[in-house]
Amino acid sequence: MGIKETVNNARSGWMLGGGPDGDILISSRIRVARNLKGYAFPHLLDNEKAGQVIHAVQLAMENQAVKSRAGNLEMIRMSELTPVERQILVEKHLISPNLLEGHEKKAVALRDDEVISIMINEEDHLRVQCLLPGLQLEKAWELVNQVDDGLEHTLDYAFSEKFGYLTACPTNTGTGMRASVMMHLPGLVLVDQVGAVLTTVSKLGFTVRGLYGEGTEALGNLFQLSNQVTMGHAEEDIITSLNSVTGQVLAQEREARKALLQQRRDQLEDKVGRSYGILKHAHMISSEEAMRRLSDVRLGVDLQLITGPAPAQLTELMVMTRPAYLAKQRNSDLNPLERDILRAQTIRNKLNQGG
Repeated sequence: MGIKETVNNARSGWMLGGGPDGDILISSRIRVARNLKGYAFPHLLDNEKAGQVIHAVQLAMENQAVKSRAGNLEMIRMSELTPVERQILVEKHLISPNLLEGHEKKAVALRDDEVISIMINEEDHLRVQCLLPGLQLEKAWELVNQVDDGLEHTLDYAFSEKFGYLTACPTNTGTGMRASVMMHLPGLVLVDQVGAVLTTVSKLGFTVRGLYGEGTEALGNLFQLSNQVTMGHAEEDIITSLNSVTGQVLAQEREARKALLQQRRDQLEDKVGRSYGILKHAHMISSEEAMRRLSDVRLGVDLQLITGPAPAQLTELMVMTRPAYLAKQRNSDLNPLERDILRAQTIRNKLNQGG
């Protein structure tokens, strides 16, 4: 699948589910930041130098050392995509919102299954990312490490024996690795414990972010946990620590769900049933309400309170109902009312397929 096809398809490999603890762990992501020796950091590059970085990465990707490890990667300059297409890549979590700023100097490379992406001239010259369903941090790191090693056959990275990989932001210096998991935590939200749990997580050296990373909201009871510091810690140690913290949050979410079933089952069934009914029959619905109702239905399916859509279908709807994807389907800009109507229609069509 080419990148132009990617933006026409809401589904991505990480949404298919089937990963370990996939009822709560939506996805695992590993991302490493790398910079090329001899070039200023991206925010200081002029167009010519930025183009040279993109060209160097393109050549490195064509090296057999990368192809044998990563498969075929397709690169496209961000300027070759429309604003809506660029935003869809953000909504599918394949690139960061930062890659949209000053897009004329930036590019992205994607593997056809969308598991691996490389952002070029984001905050750093390269951000190599792997996104997998469920809790699979070790496997994601293995893939990223293979791609990184392949690229290094051609590219000369900025590296210090004292500090490690040099990056534009000091918090990324060292391994340059960010490990993160996206968790669905409606149980902890409903028993009003999510604030305390995530505060504890923060004190252990991890950051809690919203649905689209730093500075974004936790829509649909989805939270991203990631490491804060990369210097002085081996990649495997970062993953082990995040696995441990994730396991603790996972256990508390399961306890919260168990308590809800035992103590508030009627209220929970009513909440799930109402949301499912609204999603299947509403004529218009806002983005925030859609995410909230989809979270309710996902919880109901996970707890077997309803026989509803597959979790992968619900995850896909979270992309299909975002503003850019809706605009792409209509092939025009939409005002808020038109968006709410098309969003409701999209959900109805999806949920009413086959009954």
